[in-house]
Amino acid sequence: MTNSVTIGKSEVISGLLGLGTNKVGGHNLFDGLKDSDGAAVVKTALDDGISLLDTAFMYGLGQSEKIIGDVLQPYDRSKFVIASKAAQDPNNDLKPNNDPKFLTQSIDDALKRLKTDYIDIFYIHFPDDKTPKAEAVDALAQTKKAGKIRAIGISNFNLDQIKEANQDGQVDVVENHYSLVHRDAESTIFPYLKANQISFVPYFPLASGLLTGKYGKNDAGKFDQFSSAEFNQIIDSLAQVKAIAEKHQATVAQTILAWYIANPDISVVIPGARVPEQVDSNAKALDVQLSPAEFAEIDRLF
Repeated sequence: MTNSVTIGKSEVISGLLGLGTNKVGGHNLFDGLKDSDGAAVVKTALDDGISLLDTAFMYGLGQSEKIIGDVLQPYDRSKFVIASKAAQDPNNDLKPNNDPKFLTQSIDDALKRLKTDYIDIFYIHFPDDKTPKAEAVDALAQTKKAGKIRAIGISNFNLDQIKEANQDGQVDVVENHYSLVHRDAESTIFPYLKANQISFVPYFPLASGLLTGKYGKNDAGKFDQFSSAEFNQIIDSLAQVKAIAEKHQATVAQTILAWYIANPDISVVIPGARVPEQVDSNAKALDVQLSPAEFAEIDRLF
């Protein structure tokens, strides 16, 4: 298995495991976060060889980007891939705005917070309901020509919106909700992405902790998106994943992450972390080499 991937049709090359940073400075999203922990999480990721940092304006309304920008200063910028996103308009109750001028300004603002002169991947974080998607993407293409970004992404777009955004073939990567317990994307968007050389990055790959193996059947109330029968089946499946994990002296979470890493339909997996110890644990997923039979077994279980 190769240990890197090219993002879409761009020249951005990333490792297969990244860090989702919504818990780095994301005080508007999570209670009890400490910026010092966030900075330590980012530093640990960089030191552990995790080369992609996935952030967004919405994570702390710029605070996540600022923390990452500060932490990155002593490091060789060329060794890391920074992905950020914008759409939520602070001047309009954080409603999505895909207006080309807004997106262009958002990129300039993110560059300042990140203290860098280029962002490797920039996503339109959410579609709005009025801007033609190809116009929004073309605004990103202009900033790409100017050297401010290196790859064009879209996030939370459905298939029709992806097609509209990519009508000129300029989209490199899509970041959407996907996990072993939320697999709709396999049938709805994966065929189009593969046919058009568009990379895929899943968010919530551990399903808000459900796929870490730390929950049991008594925790069904914490995951009300599943029926009791569905939840019980997931817990039973995770028990079988645990048996595979033990063969690799790995945790369930590391084994689930290893499945995504081995999946050719997934470019980079970006689990989040609140504290450095979680980053260290996630990084060990790179050492878990699933056999083809184990990969197929996990695929079958969910």
